[in-house]
Amino acid sequence: MFAKTTLLCTFAALGYATPIVYPRADNPFVFTNSNGLNFTQMNASLPNVTIFATGGTIAGTGSSTTATTGYTAGAVGILTLINAVPEILNVSNVAGIQVSNVGSEDVTSTILLRMAKQINEYVCNDPTMAGAVVTHGTDVLEETAFFLDATVNCGKPVIIVGAMRPSTAISADGPFNLLEAVTVAATPEARDRGAMVVMNDRIISAYYVTKTNANTMDTFKAVEIGNLGELISNTPYFFYPPVKPTGKAAYSIMNVTSIPRVDILMAYEDMSNDTLYSAVANGAKGIVIAGAGAGGVSTPFNAAMEDVIVNKSIPIVQSTRAMSGEVPSSDTSDSTALHIASGYLNPYKSRILLGLLLAHGKNLTEIAAAYKGSTAA
Repeated sequence: MFAKTTLLCTFAALGYATPIVYPRADNPFVFTNSNGLNFTQMNASLPNVTIFATGGTIAGTGSSTTATTGYTAGAVGILTLINAVPEILNVSNVAGIQVSNVGSEDVTSTILLRMAKQINEYVCNDPTMAGAVVTHGTDVLEETAFFLDATVNCGKPVIIVGAMRPSTAISADGPFNLLEAVTVAATPEARDRGAMVVMNDRIISAYYVTKTNANTMDTFKAVEIGNLGELISNTPYFFYPPVKPTGKAAYSIMNVTSIPRVDILMAYEDMSNDTLYSAVANGAKGIVIAGAGAGGVSTPFNAAMEDVIVNKSIPIVQSTRAMSGEVPSSDTSDSTALHIASGYLNPYKSRILLGLLLAHGKNLTEIAAAYKGSTAA
């Protein structure tokens, strides 16, 4: 039961003129809501946000205050994270759920499904909750963000946040990132914008965001699209009203119990066909190709793809290994097999989408149609 999860929270039941209530010395919790979330303070004048913690650098510890590499990710629990930023209680009442505490490379589709269902239940279905924040490692953060953007669609903001420096480093970026993430989640203007990544004072659409640098704090960008907004002195400013990204679709996961395996294969000089056949033989139900340029592969590999598509009915989506740009249908079409172009979705987002489509039992034609919205040509 999620209700048994250890939590640190603050809460106000909207509609009641409840004064601020401070925790007793012998018990930090003063209220438990109908979902079993515990709260240490009540302030009816503040919105309510639930923080879902998964681990990552934001919860990492290093061997020294100058160590920004070689640290242990996911070493600090959610209680410590929230306690480190008491200013959060000035902008929102927060509830905390420890989903996992791992480096982002160890986040699995099982964790994603569980978290998406929790957000739908504890945030979307609770009229007293304004939004959700997910703390996450940055390495694969864009994949989780895209997944939540597709599977949580109640209009309430879902903010994914991380850090590039561990919590023990000088000038660790995690605490202020977390404060800004909670602030955006609690902001009415953040509604109906889907999931967003908030880091380094930027607000970026989860549909387009990607990590562009392995080390620097200013790493998350939507290269062609730009930011949705920014924060100045912890005050959010959105550049334009809410808008739905072109090609975005919503997928319910309430009855989904698992996500089929989808592998990503890289295009390169002298690429071998056996990598494709090996992926299929080992259980991949879908393949994404990080192609050269606009989805290109070698002539022999293209023939192998057609064999797999036609004879094994395995969907193959052709994306690009480049930082940005479109893979148009005109560059992947073939008369002998149904090649699928990713459009503007990079390989990682293409993999997430293909997994969701397979989980819903979509056939090759339906899968191809789902990617059409992301293509211009």
